[in-house]
Amino acid sequence: MSKAKKNEFRPDDFVVYPAHGVGRIVSIEEQEVAGLKLEMFVISFDKDKMTLRVPTARASEIGMRSLASPDLVDKALETLKGKARVKRAMWSRRAQEYEQKINSGDLMSIAEVVRDLHRNDDQREQSYSERQLYEAALDRLTREVAAVAGMDEGSAQKRVDDVLTARAA
Repeated sequence: MSKAKKNEFRPDDFVVYPAHGVGRIVSIEEQEVAGLKLEMFVISFDKDKMTLRVPTARASEIGMRSLASPDLVDKALETLKGKARVKRAMWSRRAQEYEQKINSGDLMSIAEVVRDLHRNDDQREQSYSERQLYEAALDRLTREVAAVAGMDEGSAQKRVDDVLTARAA
């Protein structure tokens, strides 16, 4: 079982790590931790200038996954066109839910956060925390759209913006 799991990800694959978004596996190396030899995925997040080491045996347990399929990306972009669903709960409670959705690493959940927090120019101003959550979700969504479509982040950002502005029209 563990052999099959190890081959799921290979060096140079793009992967999604729930708490950090899209990264690239640089290598798979053995490291000694507390006297145990562990095989680790070395994942690089260029935009954040960060390198993460994840034990290969725990990767799927942690929630690390391959990039979404192009169909799922299209569904996520379709989600952005929907009407924002804002619950009438207190902001602190909603913020907590949005944070959980962003850190789940699930593309559809992230798209829902972007949809719900997106503001058009004619709408009221966002609070600082609302803006932070929106930008975090938008960044995760854009990076995965870019990686799946094989385009640069600027083009992916434009694609997402086009969907969001088309919704407003």
